[in-house]
Amino acid sequence: MATNLTYHTHPTLTHPLRSSLRNQKGLTLWLTGLSASGKSTLATSLETLLLSAPYSLSAYRLDGDNIRLGLNRDLTFTPADRVENIRRIAEVAALFADACTIAITSFISPYRKDRELARALHKDRGLEFVEVYCEASVEECERRDPKGLYGKARRGEIQGFTGVSADAPYEEPGEDVEVRVRTGAEGVEECVQKVVEYLERRGLLRKGEAQEGGLVEE
Repeated sequence: MATNLTYHTHPTLTHPLRSSLRNQKGLTLWLTGLSASGKSTLATSLETLLLSAPYSLSAYRLDGDNIRLGLNRDLTFTPADRVENIRRIAEVAALFADACTIAITSFISPYRKDRELARALHKDRGLEFVEVYCEASVEECERRDPKGLYGKARRGEIQGFTGVSADAPYEEPGEDVEVRVRTGAEGVEECVQKVVEYLERRGLLRKGEAQEGGLVEE
């Protein structure tokens, strides 16, 4: 990285002021789980809910495949490129959160240390980070397999496939993960409700306060 750079801030246009002017506090909902565990489905449902009344908030879904088709199209699935993939999306999500938008990321993000890096990056900037573990067994994900990826991995057509290849493990979040939704057994609405209930319990989201700012500045 170049050394002749200075992070630009403004003494008056602070994050709290931006939040006040936009009448919303930003945060990142970081959805993690195996391929076909339901991350994208849950992310889309959350985005739709938050955009709609009574919340009417600014929210945007950052999908793993979409990002790899654009911003991260130069990256492969080697361990090093997986780390860089998550580093980049963590930076992008933090920009959305700093802009007082709810960033909803749906990435496998298999390595615990990379998820912690994303969390630390947000914490260092005073931004909320909520990890959501979409828990589903490999067997259940393989049964769904909407893209046929598990079958290709089993046949050796895909290398480094998370949860199948020996060199591509998925490191599950610990018991202290903020939200654990059992997408392998629970319906989408139930999973959405668990996330919403957590946000409400934390005072980050309140029903019926969209006009006054659905996300509350602490």
